[in-house]
Amino acid sequence: MISFNDYNFEGKRALIRVDFNVPLNGDFQITDDTRIRAAIPTIQSILKRGGSVVLMSHLGRPKAQENEFSIKHIVNHVSEKVGTEVTFAGDCISNGAFKITKDLGAGKVVLLDNLRYHSEEKAGDVDFAKKLSAHGDVYVNDAFGTAHREHASTATIAQFFPNDKMFGLLLGGELESIDRVLGASKKPMTAIMGGAKVSSKIDIIHQLLDRVDNLIIGGGMAYTFAKAQGGQVGSSLVEDDKLDLALSLIEEAKAKNVQLLLPSDSVNGDAFSNDANTSETSVKEIADGWMGLDIGDNTIEEYAKVIEDSAMILWNGPMGVFEMSKFEKGTKSVAHAIAKATEKGAYSLIGGGDSVAAINKFDLVDQVSYVSTGGGALLEYLEGKVLPGVKAIRD
Repeated sequence: MISFNDYNFEGKRALIRVDFNVPLNGDFQITDDTRIRAAIPTIQSILKRGGSVVLMSHLGRPKAQENEFSIKHIVNHVSEKVGTEVTFAGDCISNGAFKITKDLGAGKVVLLDNLRYHSEEKAGDVDFAKKLSAHGDVYVNDAFGTAHREHASTATIAQFFPNDKMFGLLLGGELESIDRVLGASKKPMTAIMGGAKVSSKIDIIHQLLDRVDNLIIGGGMAYTFAKAQGGQVGSSLVEDDKLDLALSLIEEAKAKNVQLLLPSDSVNGDAFSNDANTSETSVKEIADGWMGLDIGDNTIEEYAKVIEDSAMILWNGPMGVFEMSKFEKGTKSVAHAIAKATEKGAYSLIGGGDSVAAINKFDLVDQVSYVSTGGGALLEYLEGKVLPGVKAIRD
């Protein structure tokens, strides 16, 4: 496999699959540019080494060619971040687009319009991928966020660059970071799993039970465990069809000598609202009409101690409804405990949209080891699945 750092980009057009699927407000302004910033080192490295760059991405989920999903809305912001003018091509496979990229001079940057304006992109269509490949002399996949998709621009296209395909600095760094955690010899290793449902994390939990020393559970899924153990959880979010599964995971953790930490207490609201009345009770004694929305103080203290004593940490999913200030304490405390552990020498990987949003909200990005840009891709990689976008480069 070709190394990005060893490749000679001089005089070459680098066709880069980036993940610029960023959130826009009603005025088409970017509300979080994390994904754009993450791709800048790859782009600037190629430009410095005498190459030119053609960027391709999707944005949102267009059904036709709706204006709201046009990449044109982010061109100025990309120009600002790259530090050079970016030319916008009004399509990705039109004659006009090919005219712009055909004789691209060194140091130039072009941004193609939304790949998903064409249904062939999601279908992984070979002819569409071949057309896209004409925009570059070398293919660089730097979109970890879409590496789990077998789309034309993420997987199919690689076959047209048999000797000139590679990971960019972002995607390469993502894989290195995750592999470092999964293959960790440093102990103890702690995984923190949050989020709404046990069912969405079941495959990862199974994988992690073979690797970790401690598995911390928080978020909505904790109430399924509490009810499975005979607890009263009021109107908390529960997967009633997963109670047996929760019990079997508790037994599996015991059998594998993994310390499974479940909340002992809960901060509850009488409505799913920041204006709700709150109470703090045992996680198994939540009154009818109340719902668990965060972990309680005893749980925070227990979790923080385990996290701060860890050498490797993986965090995926919040401890509660951290978007609401009344129910943010658990997630905030876990984030600070991870930062403290990192300061003491632990390696910490933060992944998944909500965990990343929390780390950003509490301004701790620079105090953890690595923040992943991948949501679904990270989860599937942790589950042990082969990612099409990764396989296409490694094959």
